[in-house]
Amino acid sequence: MLHAVSEVAPSGAASAVGAVPAPSLTASAPSLTSSTGRLIGLDLARGLAVFGMYAAHVGPDPSVGGPLGWVMEVARGRSSALFALLAGFTLVLLTGRPQPRTGRAGRQVMGRVLIRSAVLVALGYALTSLDTSVDVILAAYGMVFLLALPLYRLRAGTLAVIAAATALVLPQVLYVLRTAVEGGSWADAVIAHDPLARITDSDGIVELFITGAYPVLTWLPFVIAGMAVGRLDLARPGIRAKVALLGSALALLGYGGSWLALNLVPGAQAAVSATTDGGSAASAWWSDAVGDPAASTPDWLLVAAPHSQTTWSILGNTGIGLVIIAACLFATDRSARLRRLATPVIAVGSVSLTAYVGHIIVIKTLGIDDLSTSAALPALACLAAASMLLAVAWTRAFRRGPLEYMLHAATAPARLIN
Repeated sequence: MLHAVSEVAPSGAASAVGAVPAPSLTASAPSLTSSTGRLIGLDLARGLAVFGMYAAHVGPDPSVGGPLGWVMEVARGRSSALFALLAGFTLVLLTGRPQPRTGRAGRQVMGRVLIRSAVLVALGYALTSLDTSVDVILAAYGMVFLLALPLYRLRAGTLAVIAAATALVLPQVLYVLRTAVEGGSWADAVIAHDPLARITDSDGIVELFITGAYPVLTWLPFVIAGMAVGRLDLARPGIRAKVALLGSALALLGYGGSWLALNLVPGAQAAVSATTDGGSAASAWWSDAVGDPAASTPDWLLVAAPHSQTTWSILGNTGIGLVIIAACLFATDRSARLRRLATPVIAVGSVSLTAYVGHIIVIKTLGIDDLSTSAALPALACLAAASMLLAVAWTRAFRRGPLEYMLHAATAPARLIN
């Protein structure tokens, strides 16, 4: 989820990975957590994902080419996938790590997650109503969190199997449903009777699950995969290395498999190119430069572009996300100096919901969502710098970000559950 791990990790989680004093992050003993139970490596990964979002929404277009264009292209789609993986980890932290909460505590935590999901959905539609160029992901995150909640007691291996199965099946289901929406009027009937559509002035459930930029069907595997990682004992020797190796293998399978499929299946590249708005399928195995499909064709299922909602893209983006998470956990565990240097990024990650919502408000207020190439890079640098300064100042005085406090307060009624 886009909010940081704003709750103290259960006692077993903190003791499993060690502790360092907060908020200075300057202790010499290597650790993954602060004294409040925060997982510093996850905050670092989440901060990097925030800046990836900034780059995608404000930064120069990848068409500028060169190293800058490559960095901008890499940020697109993969930062939101990283957030989704971290959301799964957060769900495990909220519901009990290393042991899932049961009984009255379990019912209360389920109530808290339900409230959080509802708040995120509402906040997502509120941001969408600002009518910026940003495809707001919060509503989809809230719904995915809700759907993944029944799985919170499962073991890591079982969650990994479910994540793999959903990654293999749901993109094909989504393609069939999107084709059905284009070819029939049933979706209009659903929208006409959908309370969510009336309240939000959108296509409601149809958009949220099928036609939107972040369809729930193909973002659920990311969260379940993150839950599987959250169930692992990351303090055990070699576990983080195995997560990194698995991520590398998934990235190779996803992007490499797409490249092979597009080059080996007769006519696949031509069919993909023919159904885009002027895009080329030459880089569709990893890049969004291919554009959006103007018409449905099964050949699009071979693409691994970050927003293509295919099995290949889910595998590749999950792999990249796992590598980043493992690297951040490893780095913050082994290097006190890196923790000190990364303090501004970690601070942004610890208030990521506020940082995400804030940047959309800034985009709307200043009108910086369609800048020229020469103006985009300075705007991105200023946005990132301001976020880091404000986040560091805030986290030195407060435990949670402003919106993180709001989200925490909203879940208070769950304490009344017996």
